[in-house]
Amino acid sequence: MPAQGPAAPPAPALRAGPPHKAEGGVGRWLTIVGIGEDGAGGLGEEAKRLLTGAEFVFGGRRHLELARGLIRGEARPWPLPFDSSMAEIRVLRYKKVAVLASGDPFLHGVGGTLARVVDPAEMTIVPGPSAFSLAAARLGWPLQDVETVSLHGKPIDLLRPLLHPGRRVLALTSDGDGPGAIADLLTDNGFGPSMLTVLEALGGPDERITAQTAGDFVADAFNSLNVVAIEVVAGPDARILPLAAGLDDALFEHDGQITKREIRALTLSALSPRRGELLWDIGAGSGSISIEWMLADPSMRAIAIEADDKRAQRIARNAAACGVPSLKVVTGPAPAALAGLSAPDAIFIGGGGTDAGVFEAAIDGLHAGGRLVANAVTLEMEALLLARYQKLGGTLLRVAVSRAEPVGTMTGWRPALPVTQWKWVKP
Repeated sequence: MPAQGPAAPPAPALRAGPPHKAEGGVGRWLTIVGIGEDGAGGLGEEAKRLLTGAEFVFGGRRHLELARGLIRGEARPWPLPFDSSMAEIRVLRYKKVAVLASGDPFLHGVGGTLARVVDPAEMTIVPGPSAFSLAAARLGWPLQDVETVSLHGKPIDLLRPLLHPGRRVLALTSDGDGPGAIADLLTDNGFGPSMLTVLEALGGPDERITAQTAGDFVADAFNSLNVVAIEVVAGPDARILPLAAGLDDALFEHDGQITKREIRALTLSALSPRRGELLWDIGAGSGSISIEWMLADPSMRAIAIEADDKRAQRIARNAAACGVPSLKVVTGPAPAALAGLSAPDAIFIGGGGTDAGVFEAAIDGLHAGGRLVANAVTLEMEALLLARYQKLGGTLLRVAVSRAEPVGTMTGWRPALPVTQWKWVKP
């Protein structure tokens, strides 16, 4: 069991920008203070001074209770449901307002929400150590070598792409049931030998650290504030999602309508994913292209458009099983189903390309510099790609793949259908 150590000391106050008045002379009216389970005792002098001088203090009921001895102004718990527009805070712009947050407010915290509606030049930020920092300190894990993921209010499937043998993962959970759910996911996917260390209520009087393997995990009455540290060990049949494009077809549920792994790898290369971009996957089939697009980086987004309802449901299952549950699935035929969708940075047309108006709608939807990639296995679709290549330019590629298969008592090459691929960048 890892040794328990003291909580990390509070960080000095950080001011977002130089100490000048914001536009309109409002100045720094909003303070954001990161507080830990040790409450007011763990705060520095500046944080205490700012909280004491605030006319209004916002936070969760637990945070307000932890800082109760410092609050002289009006304490306001967050409304339920939570208002991400921060309307109550924005109307107090000319007052002294403080917000309490857990640990580091800008690591999966309320700081990012506030920064979207309040000029950072009007803020004073006093961060505390994050749950990840505290967990790494307890375990002696260099944080830069650890994968971190917040599962607070998010699908547990986000863990799946991080499960590689020998890796360390810190997962912030939603509640006391989180550790057991993580153990079940690991065991069901062949990672039962992995060691799970549950770190509860870090930095407070109820801190507790326990360790068990995922396969032998016994769910306890865990504190709702917990981090699960995972030392990943893969069993012989572990479901590992490799980092390279072109995942094994067996990792996807499909009915034969799937871009095969070799062609998929070439297609992802042609689509040229860049961080933060959005893909339209038209005629998505099994969703393999949009899923691998999203696996390229956590910032990637994709919309899978599929006319067949059963396939659309299958795409959603594949997305969850591959750790990208935020893939948006639109059920309906293109081009009608494209109406109203956010403008994409790249488009893949793998099915339905021969339907009237699909190419025109796709080209109209792209912004300047956007990429369009379309694959054809039929003569009809190939003729459409050739016509657009002759009219618009781009690049045209033909790929044939053969696989070794038994021929009687011997082995021969079994050719797959050749694929013609057109790539075009909108000027």
